Amino acid sequence: MEFGRVQEDLLSSIDFSLPASDALNHEVLKTGLPSKQQCWLGCSSWGQPGWVGRIYPPKTKETNYLSFYPQHFNTVELNATHYRIWGEEHVQKWAAKTKGKEFRFCPKMYQGITHRGSLSGKEALMDEFLKGILAFGDQLGPVFIQLSDQFSPSREKELYTFLSSLPQDIRFFLELRHPAWFQQPVLDQLVAALNERKIGFVLTDTAGRRDCAHMRLTLPEIFIRFVGYNFHTTDKSRCDAWIHQLREWYAGGLEQAWFMMHLGEGGSEPDMAAYFASQLKQQTGISIPVPVFSSLF
Repeated sequence: MEFGRVQEDLLSSIDFSLPASDALNHEVLKTGLPSKQQCWLGCSSWGQPGWVGRIYPPKTKETNYLSFYPQHFNTVELNATHYRIWGEEHVQKWAAKTKGKEFRFCPKMYQGITHRGSLSGKEALMDEFLKGILAFGDQLGPVFIQLSDQFSPSREKELYTFLSSLPQDIRFFLELRHPAWFQQPVLDQLVAALNERKIGFVLTDTAGRRDCAHMRLTLPEIFIRFVGYNFHTTDKSRCDAWIHQLREWYAGGLEQAWFMMHLGEGGSEPDMAAYFASQLKQQTGISIPVPVFSSLF
């Protein structure tokens, strides 16, 4: 994920501090503490060659990465569904490799719906897309809808009509990138519209677009896309800030957090995941899988 990425030598000049949680978030969380609070931590793929011999057994083939991935992470941001529509049979094969695990696939909506022309008139494509991903069954996590950098508030009526047409029995999160969405009063109007439609609002934490770290909840869930730098020292301090914020939200009634790591090509996601999991357990009492490194095989 390259959105908002800057040169590494500029990181020391970036203010990575998270804005304060919006005052209205307590209205979203006011239902009280849920019976079960969860955290889902994952990556944008289920493996890299550099993980073989580190968290995957030596000589693991790429076709077998998914069989080992759920031992270390409990969710995946499934970008493959953005580039083509997958049929039920193939989706069932993915799901079968995680059977018996508390694991969720989070598909990214097909680009033929979100990035090509108007959002209207896409009913046939939507039906085909949903038919495929519903084959995940109870392993289906939220679907996230990413719109292009050029999709501006001038198209808000088109957007809200589209969101109102989505099925209510699937959780959706929306990711917006055009800067005008994060300016007032547009931001407040957007949050109200998403809350009314029970649509989540993706929070993207990336160096070059700090406005996308909007800290607004529209549901008692949050979906965070974290753009890092191979577990650079700034990634660790940012991770600490997120653990602190999640602890506050969990205490207020947050039900679930989805945290997706995009750390570049160095393959350091297992290292950050191990740190994140230990800090999460210490600060909130919530347990998630901890990557097991090769020395422990």
